[in-house]
Amino acid sequence: MNTNSFLVLLFLGETLTAYAQTAIRPERVTIARDRWGVPHIFAPTDPEVAYGLAWAHAEDNFRTIQLVLLPSKGLLGRYLGKPGASVDYVTQLLHAHELVREQYDSTLAPDFKALITGYVQGLNDYARAHPGEVLVKKLFPLSPRDYAATMVLSLSVISGADDVIRQILAGKVQQPDAFKAAGSNAFAIHSSKTTDGQTYLAINSHQPLEGPVAWYEAHLCSEQGWNILGGLFPGGPVIFHGVNENLGWAHTVNYQDKIDVFQLQMNPANGNQYRFDGQWVDLESKKVRLRVKGVPVAIGKKAYWSRYGATLKTKQGVFALRLGANQDLRGVEQWYRMNKARNFSEFHQALQMTAIPGFNIVYADRHDTIFYVSNGKIPLRDRGYNWRGTLPGNTSRTLWTTFHPLRDLPQILNPPSGYVFNMNHTPFNATGPTDNLKPREYDPTMGYELNNNNRSQRFAEQIRVLNKVSYADFKKIKYDLQLPRKLMHNSLDANALFALKPTDYPDVSDFITTLTNWNRKATADSRGAAVFLIFYRYWQDKNNLSASPRHQLSPDDCAEGLRYVKTHQQQHFGRTDIALGDYQKHVRGTRELPVWGIPDVLCSMYAQPYNDGKLKVTQGESYIELVRFPKNGLPEIESINCYGASNHPDSPHYTDQMEMFVNQQTKKMTLDKATVLKEAVRTYHPGQ
Repeated sequence: MNTNSFLVLLFLGETLTAYAQTAIRPERVTIARDRWGVPHIFAPTDPEVAYGLAWAHAEDNFRTIQLVLLPSKGLLGRYLGKPGASVDYVTQLLHAHELVREQYDSTLAPDFKALITGYVQGLNDYARAHPGEVLVKKLFPLSPRDYAATMVLSLSVISGADDVIRQILAGKVQQPDAFKAAGSNAFAIHSSKTTDGQTYLAINSHQPLEGPVAWYEAHLCSEQGWNILGGLFPGGPVIFHGVNENLGWAHTVNYQDKIDVFQLQMNPANGNQYRFDGQWVDLESKKVRLRVKGVPVAIGKKAYWSRYGATLKTKQGVFALRLGANQDLRGVEQWYRMNKARNFSEFHQALQMTAIPGFNIVYADRHDTIFYVSNGKIPLRDRGYNWRGTLPGNTSRTLWTTFHPLRDLPQILNPPSGYVFNMNHTPFNATGPTDNLKPREYDPTMGYELNNNNRSQRFAEQIRVLNKVSYADFKKIKYDLQLPRKLMHNSLDANALFALKPTDYPDVSDFITTLTNWNRKATADSRGAAVFLIFYRYWQDKNNLSASPRHQLSPDDCAEGLRYVKTHQQQHFGRTDIALGDYQKHVRGTRELPVWGIPDVLCSMYAQPYNDGKLKVTQGESYIELVRFPKNGLPEIESINCYGASNHPDSPHYTDQMEMFVNQQTKKMTLDKATVLKEAVRTYHPGQ
């Protein structure tokens, strides 16, 4: 194929003129791999850096990037079969491509369009150079508009659209309280409260360890003022949370009300009409062609759209879901603006876009500013309705069309307490007790959670006894493995477990004694932690606690759980004195390491059955970035990832951070280009 014909294919749907304005010359892009394989991308312009990021990330994990991109062309079903076809259908149901057609030219800024054009070119060039790694040939060439449709789907899923669609199709149209204990930690300590006069920031998300939302670490540096190190997901063209030369931020998931479900009043004489403000209105429909692996012909399925948004016909009725994520194409552009911000004023200006549909943001900078906001794209709703339930879909009173501006959202700037934090709990406990916000001062229809959890309780126990925080204190809090004095698991009240008397239940008296003597720390060598985790999982599985109200265990319930612990340990380990690290493992490839952590301690781990009665951790502590901002000079950065930089089993960086990770150690990182290039193990241009 000659060069010109390739360029035509490369940006199908884009003009050659637009391509010529943004085409990337790979020889201008430098990828420097450090001793850990982490890519540091250097180039004159931001689009060239994005090109280098796409290339480097594809070298490490092209398969997962493609899994993220395939639905944009309706091709995930061709690779994964029926489950993939469901995602392809949801992309069409949410009108991702319609939003792109409506907003791509008019809403996205030219510099951001140039950035994603460079990123897409990097993926296309990598696919052309490595055809054996391409999962579905028709995915490439990818266009920037295809990529933009991926952004819509990703932000909708982040908002919970996939869960709500499953609920509707399962006949569970009453929206449950979405608050969950699993999640992330973020906290910032103002320089006035630190012993060395530096501001501290902990970036500590609890993501899945592998897959489309697992963290990838990268350093992006252009001559246009982009210099940032942090984490991004497969397919991400910018850093999602991290630190640049002047400031940094961390995200945690928040659970304000981002999505509404409406039941439409259908016309008995016409199943494709619904009543709205006294008139019958036609549902929009389109035929979606789903390609399913193993099926020789495309399967046709209709996707419906009402004035409320994506609409589903079920046996229980016709329901529509409405959310901000598929109404605003600028979410990733907002992250780009946050990446490039040089001070709090510019960062705050980026936040005013309110295009990122959710996430708490904990911010710190070198100018003695700390900040917290429970960010979201939250509708302005009529207070006359119960927005936690299913809404009537027959009136313009429930059809919201605008969103709360940033100033309406719960936020705290430089509180006198000297710290801000969030552990996926209520935004009304974000700093010292005297400085906290009051729920009554905020629109109740925003649906902010009011719960605390073990992690928020434990953080408060530690920070409030420290007049000043040393960096050693800061790291001790971050790596804390202890449950608080009173358990606050949101779905399970197991406090009665620690009041049991051995004489009351002699058949499990040894386990009761173990728990009585346990310091409540989830260290790998702890027998008490092993007992508690097996016990916790027993009740979680038995009652499906993740989807039910908080369940209070009686003493007899606790004894029942301990009998299960005894049976499990005897059956799988041949003894009843195992430690947590015997039961729970950090696994990749042939490496298997004992690992600390249980659900909802600050240093959390969540696990799934592995083999021989053991668990394999799958979510929790993953990418960690700890930052100190001195008064002068670049921030001091430590980081660690749960496995390594590469997803290839034959790479030395497939597991090279695992041992440091389980030992709660970090690696030193830097934003200084000269230092990176001097210490780099390999420096090259894409394609070399």
